[in-house]
Amino acid sequence: MCINFFYEDTPFQLKQTQQVSNWIKKVISLEAQILEELNYIFCSDNYLHEINKTYLGHDTYTDIITFDYKEKNGAPIEGEVYISVDRVQENATTYQKTFEEELHRVIIHGVLHLLGYRDKTPQEQKEMRKKEEACLSLQNIS
Repeated sequence: MCINFFYEDTPFQLKQTQQVSNWIKKVISLEAQILEELNYIFCSDNYLHEINKTYLGHDTYTDIITFDYKEKNGAPIEGEVYISVDRVQENATTYQKTFEEELHRVIIHGVLHLLGYRDKTPQEQKEMRKKEEACLSLQNIS
């Protein structure tokens, strides 16, 4: 049950890493899943843009990319979540949220993808937002 936080091409440092880790583990546990290893990589827009182009063939900016490394459904959660700190800041302004509120939403969004939730269709997006809100209500982070 290991959650790691890394930083690439950004001065940002996540505060309260232990509380964030405990919250993520709680969400995974409530979904009756087991955590093997989860790496969060906080980075710049440009860094994530390059990953998006190189690994996904998308020439667009995004706030998050999640790579699921578990070998089969039902296997313990194992993956990497890349988060653009620049995009999170911009989205916080757009959606009139604090940086921390938007950051926590994006952090849990990556976990939800690893738990099998999708957001390609309007119905999936609606379900994802509902699940994000439920997970956000579980956090004990100030």
